Amino acid sequence: MQRRAFMVESGAAGLMAAASRKRIRGANDRLRIAVCGVRGRGLAHLHAYAAMPGVEIAALCDVDENVLRWRLRTLQRLGVPRPAVYTDVRRLLENASLDAVSVATPNHWHALIGIWTCQAGKDLYLEKPCCHSLWEGQQLLAAVRKYNRICQHGTQSRSHAAIQQAVGHLRAGTIGEMYMARALVFKWRPTIGHTPPQPVPPGVHYDLWTGPAPRHPFSLNRFHYNWHWFWDTGNGDIGNQGPHELDIARWGLGVTRPRRVSAMGGKFLFQDDQETPNLLSVLYEFESPNGQKKLLEVEVRGWISNHEAGIGTRAYRSRSLPVYAPAHAPARARTHFQAPDLARWRGDDFRLPLGPLPGTLDTVGNLFYGSKGYLAIAGFDTYRTFLGEHQHPGPSGRGGGNHFENFVQAVRARNPKLLNAPLDEGLLSVALIHLANASYRTGRALELRPDTYEVIGNDEAAALLRGGCRSPYTVPEQV
Repeated sequence: MQRRAFMVESGAAGLMAAASRKRIRGANDRLRIAVCGVRGRGLAHLHAYAAMPGVEIAALCDVDENVLRWRLRTLQRLGVPRPAVYTDVRRLLENASLDAVSVATPNHWHALIGIWTCQAGKDLYLEKPCCHSLWEGQQLLAAVRKYNRICQHGTQSRSHAAIQQAVGHLRAGTIGEMYMARALVFKWRPTIGHTPPQPVPPGVHYDLWTGPAPRHPFSLNRFHYNWHWFWDTGNGDIGNQGPHELDIARWGLGVTRPRRVSAMGGKFLFQDDQETPNLLSVLYEFESPNGQKKLLEVEVRGWISNHEAGIGTRAYRSRSLPVYAPAHAPARARTHFQAPDLARWRGDDFRLPLGPLPGTLDTVGNLFYGSKGYLAIAGFDTYRTFLGEHQHPGPSGRGGGNHFENFVQAVRARNPKLLNAPLDEGLLSVALIHLANASYRTGRALELRPDTYEVIGNDEAAALLRGGCRSPYTVPEQV
């Protein structure tokens, strides 16, 4: 690929009227979307938009030219016309013909690209977590509101029919009065070992990749995917898988900001380059509007662990579960809610092993506890309830959804109320990640002022929540 292919075509594009992006779009209007960060999670973005009628993947942006070449071949196989390509998101945002940007870069770039996208008058789909520090997230939310942008947070379980159904049961009191939720992040993560500094690979724009983070000598462990395990660019597994599970837990429990946060953990088993903990337990104490306390717990386990409540076992792949699908899904994919006595567990489903079953290494999901029973969610698309003293099976179901489609619908209608995961909700959940890491890194429990994120008597934690940026890639004080 010629280097000039990465340069923005700013002439004709710059002359297009900005007003064309602000009008209310009809179902037949073509929506031009750019995907920024296309190596890992960005591939799911490409597949989703390529399958949508009336949506055009108009541009790709990635700091690795090798990845761009790879993804252009992917789009060619999908029958998608060749989009414009960029290595610098600032040049991409100068393209006035783009309607929206879908972001799947490393965490340390999320908030800044989001703010720039809003300032450029484009709508935004932003992967979780929406920010690398809590203050960045607050600045991003201010930008979304100031520039009146549609912003979907990438906690896609909010668009999944079964999870919506499960939360409906929690609201309706199926398991009684809730007092506790648990978020499970038990994922097998092998050691990353040690990788020495080395020359930057050809085609990698390393200063752009580093962006707001402090610059280190190039190392493979700090680059593709393993950036999750370094504080300057990632937030550990509580900031990787954790945003999904914490969002479901907070949503189901019906809480917003915690009053107290306490985290403990560390690195176990492996001696390698990883900085973030591979074992972390966090407790959040909330106070509901009626003054009653509620507890949320998240556990991150990075190696061999047991399953819990059947999550991760064959039981949650049972074909007997009722399926919940969006109203627009084909009729054969829809079923009505079934009575509790129609969703039964087989006897062998209760034999939960102490290690993972073949092909089910992880235990990822949520548990909610109430006065009448408990509800268990496995992944993004399945739930079960257990009721009464003897934990008899209650309502259950499975079913997915299309988070990208929900975003596109809201953009077309210019209506943020259609979003299943608006940024203000996403930030409430992502804040739990940053509070947990601040508690862990300072070795102290955090006490917060009511209805704010102001930490009482812990300047070190407050500084971590504020974060910092490397010039010129700085999050503005005034958006």
